[in-house]
Amino acid sequence: MRKPNFYSNQDYDRLDRFRDDPDWLAHVMRSDQTRLLPLWRGRHLVSEDHRPIAYPANKDRGLIDLASECVLLGRDNNQTVWLALDISAIDEAAASLIGDETDCFSDLRTVGPLIDRQSGAMLAHARAMLHWHRQHRFCGHCGSRTSSTRAGHLRLCSNPDCAQQHHPRTDPAVIMLVQDGDYCLLGRQPSWPSGMHSTLAGFVEPGESLEDAVAREVQEEAGVLITDIRYHSSQPWPFPSSIMLGFYATAVTTDISVDGIELESAGWYHRNQLLNSPENELFHLPRRDSISWQLIETWMKQGAS
Repeated sequence: MRKPNFYSNQDYDRLDRFRDDPDWLAHVMRSDQTRLLPLWRGRHLVSEDHRPIAYPANKDRGLIDLASECVLLGRDNNQTVWLALDISAIDEAAASLIGDETDCFSDLRTVGPLIDRQSGAMLAHARAMLHWHRQHRFCGHCGSRTSSTRAGHLRLCSNPDCAQQHHPRTDPAVIMLVQDGDYCLLGRQPSWPSGMHSTLAGFVEPGESLEDAVAREVQEEAGVLITDIRYHSSQPWPFPSSIMLGFYATAVTTDISVDGIELESAGWYHRNQLLNSPENELFHLPRRDSISWQLIETWMKQGAS
């Protein structure tokens, strides 16, 4: 059985049934079984050894007072309820006073590969939800302000003549490893860290299936035609709000053509070449918390010699 991709947690109860229960919500807001996860301008509070910092709700009421948004995340297997707090309104000096002297607010892109799977899922959920709140403060239908309800899982337009409901959004993107025998197709975007090569990827467009999106993106980015498109797995990717849908595909053509804009280069790489990747600034594979790495690693192990 394939293990879940990083940032996902199948055992995590999101407690939808309690989101409209004001008495239950009031209870958990002051319970010693509730933990508060503060986020400041999209960053998580972590310790010097990259451990996420959370606070008991019954002892750190001041954090709740600082929060512009509070989102019920869910309950873990230890029966701990988790809330995400957006404290972005405070300035940098005030943010530096939260936590111990060695604690700091860090981007999940930086600490993600260094934390455990359960913490990663919790932080990813918190980051995605609070990003959604920041991006939907105004109604896309009439322009009026919106307000948060349902424990942070719905925003309502304040204009009674509109009253639109805005639900959390996630943007589907396909990500695929194209193979040709013992070779696979990897590309490189200009904005990536020096030497990084990865699978091709792109957003799903309106009116197309996931398989259509896979074929289109590979042809657009690399000029390669494919067949035998096969689903592998998915991964939440809160940078800022995507769901990555992973696929394998088989090449029909192997000539590569890149436009230098989406990709600056692409190439076919032998399985053994990747197994012996130098992992340096000249060439390295994607970060280990990404589905792109999972696609590559699974393929490398299938027929290594």
